[in-house]
Amino acid sequence: MMIIGFALVITLTIGVVVDVSAAFLHRQDLDSLADGAALAGADAGAEGREVYTGGLGAGDLQQSADAARAGVRDYLRQVGAYADHAGLRVDVAVRGDVVTVRVSSLAELPLAAPGVDADPRLSATGAAVIDPR
Repeated sequence: MMIIGFALVITLTIGVVVDVSAAFLHRQDLDSLADGAALAGADAGAEGREVYTGGLGAGDLQQSADAARAGVRDYLRQVGAYADHAGLRVDVAVRGDVVTVRVSSLAELPLAAPGVDADPRLSATGAAVIDPR
């Protein structure tokens, strides 16, 4: 009886470790995705036409919110994020010279435990700052 009990505890422990590891790796992937998207958005937002026609001038580089959002969308398409992450949601905020990207998607856990959501939604946030100084 004791051996069966230990076997159940070990099996449950292995299941938890496998699911937690899968969730951790998925979250790390989302972190990288959010950081890359924020950098791409900040780069795209800083490349407005005014930079090419008028130069940087003496003031700060102006951020174009629409161009930053388009840069984030283009980056996510280029890296295949929508195909790799089920139910990917993206929120882009542009405030001054900061582009913040929050991504979330469903994490497909390998083992389903009773009472636990089989596909929890995980999220990550990345930010990039434009400052020419």
